[in-house]
Amino acid sequence: MSKDMYREFSDNVDREIAKLVDRTNRAAARTVDRALGRTGATGAFDTAHWQRRLDELLATHRVPGAALAVLADGEIHELAGGVLHTGTGVEATTDSVFQIGSVSKGYTAALVLSLADAGKLDLDQPVAAVLPDFALADAESARTITPRQLLNHTSGIEGDYVNDTGRGDDCLARYVDGTREVGLTNPPGATMSYSSTAYNVLGRIVEVVTGLTWDEALKELICEPLGLRQTMTLPEEVLRFRAAMGHMGEPGEDPTPTPLWNMLPRSAGPYGGISATAADVVRFARLFIDGGTAPDGTRVLSAAAVEAMLTREVEMPDQWFLGAHWGLGWGLFEWDGARGFGHDGSTFGQLAYLRAIPEKGLAIALLTNGGGAAPKVHEALCRELSAELAGVAMPAFGPADNPPAVDPAPFTGRYKREGFLMTITANAEDGGGSGSGEGVLDLRYEGVEGLAGTFDPLVWHLTPVSDTPDKTVFAGRRNDKDAWIPVVFYALGDGTRYVHFGVRATAKSA
Repeated sequence: MSKDMYREFSDNVDREIAKLVDRTNRAAARTVDRALGRTGATGAFDTAHWQRRLDELLATHRVPGAALAVLADGEIHELAGGVLHTGTGVEATTDSVFQIGSVSKGYTAALVLSLADAGKLDLDQPVAAVLPDFALADAESARTITPRQLLNHTSGIEGDYVNDTGRGDDCLARYVDGTREVGLTNPPGATMSYSSTAYNVLGRIVEVVTGLTWDEALKELICEPLGLRQTMTLPEEVLRFRAAMGHMGEPGEDPTPTPLWNMLPRSAGPYGGISATAADVVRFARLFIDGGTAPDGTRVLSAAAVEAMLTREVEMPDQWFLGAHWGLGWGLFEWDGARGFGHDGSTFGQLAYLRAIPEKGLAIALLTNGGGAAPKVHEALCRELSAELAGVAMPAFGPADNPPAVDPAPFTGRYKREGFLMTITANAEDGGGSGSGEGVLDLRYEGVEGLAGTFDPLVWHLTPVSDTPDKTVFAGRRNDKDAWIPVVFYALGDGTRYVHFGVRATAKSA
């Protein structure tokens, strides 16, 4: 063994010993805490340890920067690492503001529930009772869809309708005027299919009922009572703070900054337009841990409204991506018997994650400014923090050691929804004819119609996970640097075959 090889080997051994000592010390601390009757799994948040872990994961997975906030034992702990912009080298700090993308939907849901609390909105009356001119390409469905179905993603409204209707206060009114051209992925109530479009309709309902813009309602009904001073929706507000720049890149690559700070229009606000610090996201999550009250005792939501948002409304065909069920605004999961809620968010080059376990008093918010492997940073931190601070194990998703034998023929074909086409093909040879070294099916995902050519087609290689009479589950990834994601094939009661991918239902068309 050469001197260099020996030195590297010795350094690796030293690092592993240091990790073992660190884990042993923290385990001993937990034992003492339990013996003394201290609350929580640890009794103390080891800031230095978690800072090292955050920095290590960012470097390993080439994520430029991130902010992490953790609510544990009644206290919010804040960490940050990396840079906000690789071009400028500005350091990421705990008071830095990131785009939280679709985590914004939880805030819009809370606004809607606050109106239902006040008796100003019936969740089970048709949307048309509040928005008489609400229209979809399917006129009959537009007359029957309810706010509850919008909240729990069972409306069937095509989920990815983007329309830049300008910067004016009428942007949501104009957006909803445009939904008359939007179709359905499935009949209302037939299955769960994630819909950003539905949440913009909810945002417009908030405006009509309150007489405020959605942005103003968010401030008055949510942010001010909770003391969320670094939560905002407009770029002129973000400019007051240190703001993260998005970065794009594949896993294993150094990502590059996006050309614009935010490429979403103002009309995307209710489904994805909030920017915030990680600590403010955790403060919002705490509302649902504390039963609807702010830290100063102000009631923001009734206990019944909180429970409604955290109660299972619909089972997810995909049981892993954002939880096994959906409530009124949150994805819901259960880890080791402990109920939890959460949401993911993504914009162009920024990824956000929120997970909370109310009965353990734990909430975790990780905000990142890009990098294709950011999901792996979230997965590692969330798993370790949940185990350390709440004593619960976060389940992993991926193919079994011995995947079941599945005939690929019933799943091959074309699955289409507005703007997107998925083509499922069998690999040329079992176990990886595509050259991936894994999988029996390939899923090719591309833009069509108005989205044709807007991005390069993407291909996931699918390996079987389970096969039951109700559904067949595959684990997909593009390469060995990717995290596994669920791809679920199933049929509705009328026999129509669907694939559930990216939390969206898409019908088989050919």
